[in-house]
Amino acid sequence: MAKKRKSYYTKNDTTANGISFAAKEAYNLLRTNLFFSFSDDAKCHVIGVTSTIPSEGKSLTAANTAMAMAEAGKRVLLIDSDMRLPTIHKKLGFKAAPGLSNLLVGMNDVEKAIYRLEDKGFDVMPAGNTPPNPTELLGSARMEKLLYGLSAHYDYIIIDTSPVGLVGDIYSLFKQVDQTVFVVSCEKTNKTFFKNTIKQLQAHNAHNINIVFNNVNLKKIEYSAYYHNSYGYYGGNYGKGYYGYGLYVGGKDQYFD
Repeated sequence: MAKKRKSYYTKNDTTANGISFAAKEAYNLLRTNLFFSFSDDAKCHVIGVTSTIPSEGKSLTAANTAMAMAEAGKRVLLIDSDMRLPTIHKKLGFKAAPGLSNLLVGMNDVEKAIYRLEDKGFDVMPAGNTPPNPTELLGSARMEKLLYGLSAHYDYIIIDTSPVGLVGDIYSLFKQVDQTVFVVSCEKTNKTFFKNTIKQLQAHNAHNINIVFNNVNLKKIEYSAYYHNSYGYYGGNYGKGYYGYGLYVGGKDQYFD
């Protein structure tokens, strides 16, 4: 179904082949938590990955989660749905088009828009050409039909979305997403902006929000106190459909986006 190709992005590789042991273990833990969050292994599960603003490690998390799942023997497809500012194709070594947008407007077949990364073990669908109406495309019946068709070939579909604090593209996908991974950069994300974004996700009926704390500086702060006191999140909201992992997944040099 997918074109076979290798990733050329190896010198500063930020997927699991090129990151630290601690960061890789953090992604493995995230993978395990996501596996346990699904009760039905017989169906394909769709995971949306987002952040409040750009450059919080959203695409990094999406790619490394895809690779961690592939290493566990799962059939995984990573879709770049950030049609406004796509980055996955640049880091993994192929063109953005044909891709998702081209499929949604009927310009290309699925086989031409999916690439098999042999050295990483998962498939990738780039964003495609930049359209004037990404929100409408992502919320279309064609998108729903596309995911339904792809689900027959994969165990997990991971969708890298636009930052939810800036645009509402992911809101169009919520009815098709089983889990939402929300990436928070501890050195970038404003606490008030973060909380307001969570409220927006709540208002749009986001399914099972999983928080990943990225870029944690363990030398400056006491780790557990940071996500308890600064974000006030992990303990207090644990019974309300949220899971705050508080994972340390690396520093600034390990970002995709």
